[in-house]
Amino acid sequence: MRLRVEFTTEPFDLDEAPAHAVVAREVVETAELDAVDVGPFGNTAEGGAEPVLSAVDALLRKALEAGATRITLQVNVVEEGEA
Repeated sequence: MRLRVEFTTEPFDLDEAPAHAVVAREVVETAELDAVDVGPFGNTAEGGAEPVLSAVDALLRKALEAGATRITLQVNVVEEGEA
Protein backbone atom coordinates (compact mmCIF):
# COMPACT_ATOMS: atom_id res chain seq x y z
CA MET A 1 0.00 0.00 0.00
CA ARG A 2 1.19 3.51 -0.85
CA LEU A 3 0.32 6.54 1.25
CA ARG A 4 0.52 10.28 0.77
CA VAL A 5 0.69 12.58 3.78
CA GLU A 6 0.05 16.32 3.67
CA PHE A 7 0.90 18.36 6.74
CA THR A 8 1.42 21.81 8.22
CA THR A 9 2.74 22.88 11.60
CA GLU A 10 1.77 25.97 13.54
CA PRO A 11 2.25 28.67 14.68
CA PHE A 12 3.23 30.26 11.37
CA ASP A 13 5.98 32.81 11.03
CA LEU A 14 6.12 34.50 7.64
CA ASP A 15 9.56 36.01 8.25
CA GLU A 16 11.47 32.90 9.28
CA ALA A 17 10.67 29.19 9.42
CA PRO A 18 10.03 28.24 13.06
CA ALA A 19 12.03 25.41 14.64
CA HIS A 20 9.04 23.04 14.59
CA ALA A 21 8.60 23.52 10.83
CA VAL A 22 12.29 22.95 10.16
CA VAL A 23 12.30 19.77 12.26
CA ALA A 24 9.17 18.39 10.57
CA ARG A 25 10.63 19.02 7.12
CA GLU A 26 13.92 17.40 8.08
CA VAL A 27 12.04 14.30 9.21
CA VAL A 28 10.33 13.79 5.86
CA GLU A 29 13.37 14.81 3.82
CA THR A 30 15.55 12.21 5.55
CA ALA A 31 12.94 9.43 5.65
CA GLU A 32 12.97 6.67 3.07
CA LEU A 33 10.12 8.16 1.04
CA ASP A 34 9.65 8.22 -2.72
CA ALA A 35 8.53 11.83 -3.08
CA VAL A 36 8.73 14.88 -0.83
CA ASP A 37 7.47 18.37 -1.67
CA VAL A 38 8.26 21.06 0.90
CA GLY A 39 6.49 24.40 0.65
CA PRO A 40 6.02 27.50 2.78
CA PHE A 41 2.43 26.67 3.76
CA GLY A 42 2.23 22.91 3.35
CA ASN A 43 4.27 19.81 2.76
CA THR A 44 3.58 16.47 1.11
CA ALA A 45 5.40 13.16 1.20
CA GLU A 46 4.64 9.84 -0.41
CA GLY A 47 5.88 6.30 -0.14
CA GLY A 48 5.16 2.84 1.17
CA ALA A 49 2.86 2.54 4.18
CA GLU A 50 5.54 1.68 6.75
CA PRO A 51 7.98 4.48 5.83
CA VAL A 52 5.17 7.05 5.71
CA LEU A 53 3.67 5.94 9.03
CA SER A 54 7.11 5.95 10.67
CA ALA A 55 7.79 9.44 9.31
CA VAL A 56 4.40 10.68 10.57
CA ASP A 57 5.13 9.33 14.05
CA ALA A 58 8.55 11.00 14.09
CA LEU A 59 7.34 14.32 12.71
CA LEU A 60 4.50 14.53 15.25
CA ARG A 61 6.81 13.81 18.18
CA LYS A 62 9.69 16.02 17.04
CA ALA A 63 7.58 18.97 15.88
CA LEU A 64 5.69 19.04 19.19
CA GLU A 65 8.97 18.85 21.10
CA ALA A 66 10.25 21.77 18.99
CA GLY A 67 7.30 24.00 19.89
CA ALA A 68 4.46 23.24 17.48
CA THR A 69 1.09 24.10 18.98
CA ARG A 70 -0.92 22.54 16.15
CA ILE A 71 -0.13 19.98 13.48
CA THR A 72 -2.64 19.40 10.74
CA LEU A 73 -2.22 16.32 8.61
CA GLN A 74 -4.07 14.24 6.13
CA VAL A 75 -3.13 10.74 5.05
CA ASN A 76 -4.48 9.26 1.81
CA VAL A 77 -4.10 5.88 0.19
CA VAL A 78 -2.56 6.36 -3.24
CA GLU A 79 -3.70 4.04 -5.99
CA GLU A 80 -0.97 2.29 -7.96
CA GLY A 81 0.05 4.44 -10.91
CA GLU A 82 -1.36 7.62 -9.35
CA ALA A 83 1.15 10.40 -8.84
